[in-house]
Amino acid sequence: MSEDTERSAERTGYGEALLTADGVEFGERDAALLRTIDRTGSVATASAELERSRARALTRIETLEEAFGTLVERTRGGSGGGGSRLTAAAETLLTRYGRLQAALTAAAQVPETVLEGTVTDVDGELATAKTPVGEVRALRDRAAVGDTVQLRIGADAVTLSAVGEASDPDSTSARNRVRGTVTGVDPGATVRTVTVDVDGTTVSALVTAESAARLSLAGGRDVVVTWKATATRMVPVRSAANGWKSGASER
Repeated sequence: MSEDTERSAERTGYGEALLTADGVEFGERDAALLRTIDRTGSVATASAELERSRARALTRIETLEEAFGTLVERTRGGSGGGGSRLTAAAETLLTRYGRLQAALTAAAQVPETVLEGTVTDVDGELATAKTPVGEVRALRDRAAVGDTVQLRIGADAVTLSAVGEASDPDSTSARNRVRGTVTGVDPGATVRTVTVDVDGTTVSALVTAESAARLSLAGGRDVVVTWKATATRMVPVRSAANGWKSGASER
């Protein structure tokens, strides 16, 4: 199973935990599904309570089980009428997830990396901006080609990996990927705050103590920094056509 990772939950000062294995991410929606199955004893009932499709819930469970092992045992018919219950692996997974989420929430104010750039391309909801660390993709929030923007990346959105480690197999995740050197590791009980120098720009990341040890994170360590475009906020600062955007602020 791969390292625990974290990403932004679009809530200032809070993070949403993610556990990853074989390119599959286990997040809050998945945890809610398992908890509701455990309480109701039924995938169908759990899906209805969560206002989700039963078919999609079953498909999602199958996807999770390919990465994390058997999570739900299902029986059909019989004197009890059948039902579903969580496996020991699912209970362990929920415990790990809850522990990581609690640690992230306790972090209170998540460090944020702020980059300034110029939009060079727009593709639907995403845009690409030229920044001091290279091209960065993000949710564009009305930004147009030529606009000056700020790109804000929560430390809980950033994943660190060793140089040469296999890249994320999920090619649809639109991940940004740069290389840098660790400049500091601030220890915490379960989560480390790591600062990385990327071409003169400091990028912050939150990683678990387990991952920090696995990667031997320390000053001078070269690492690969990745984060999802969908976890990157692009804030318009100056419009190429109309001057300053209303409500824009500088830091």
